Amino acid sequence: MKDKPNEWVSISDLMSGVMAVVMLLLVMSVLQKTYSEIKHKQMLEQAEVTQRKKVSQMLTELKSTINKQGASELIDFNMSEYRITLKENTFEKGSACLTPLAMTALENIKSKISEHLKNGENFNVFVEGHTDNLPVSIPVTDYQKFCTVYDDNFTLSSARAREARKVLISSLNDLEAKRVIVAGYGDSRPLADYPPSDPRNRRVEIQFIVRE
Repeated sequence: MKDKPNEWVSISDLMSGVMAVVMLLLVMSVLQKTYSEIKHKQMLEQAEVTQRKKVSQMLTELKSTINKQGASELIDFNMSEYRITLKENTFEKGSACLTPLAMTALENIKSKISEHLKNGENFNVFVEGHTDNLPVSIPVTDYQKFCTVYDDNFTLSSARAREARKVLISSLNDLEAKRVIVAGYGDSRPLADYPPSDPRNRRVEIQFIVRE
């Protein structure tokens, strides 16, 4: 007499097959997700590289313009760190008011920054004020004359950064202007190559930060 087929063996084989298909689908899903993440990361990295090249090109063009304008004594360019430095003589002495030549130079900088921000470029602009560590001996209260009132270095550094930012955002809308961020650090971040009392620490730095 022939043995009857064991239905439990058939069900077991079927379940094994189903589990194998499920595991295969799971592995494929994980691999697809991993591939997508790697691809996304590569795209972000490529976009960052492209953006850095655009910022470098912008700074190169600005440096050439500033040199032709005769304002190179007012502004330094650090291409490797994507930074523009407005020197002490950019402002009137002991004041947050920009000199006429500095105002013209900043107008040129503004036009380039505005162009990139309006095109939705992927970076923020930080405008940061700095001073030396010599204390303010007499509080300044004449806003009309000095474009600010201050009694310490932090307030003066913030005011100078603010005045520079005003020029830079003058043609931007509110959303674009929010990407130009201002801060004053007083004498807390002196230049590495100079003592804290050196007047070259009196500066405003415009830093371009590329975002992922």
